[in-house]
Amino acid sequence: MPELSRLPTPVAESWDWQLRAACRGRDNAVFFHPRNERGSHREERERHAKAICAHCPVLAQCREHALTVEETFGVWGGLGESELRDLIAYRRRTARLSP
Repeated sequence: MPELSRLPTPVAESWDWQLRAACRGRDNAVFFHPRNERGSHREERERHAKAICAHCPVLAQCREHALTVEETFGVWGGLGESELRDLIAYRRRTARLSP
């Protein structure tokens, strides 16, 4: 579950990037797996989601948002769930090592 205290303040400038997202208006089921989805079905859905992200003008903002709030469910900024978990863990490790 994402850490809600890390969400940006509810100021329009913090969220306006979402209005330009390539996923806007698309079926959420492309980006978020249904319960118990496994194997090739999940891989194909995720590939489709990432293909949409690849042409998104706000991919960087979306990815940074997901990493900041530690979102690990769904495809965000062109990253799948395992990639998000790995990067979040990496950020936590490097934060602990920073002076």
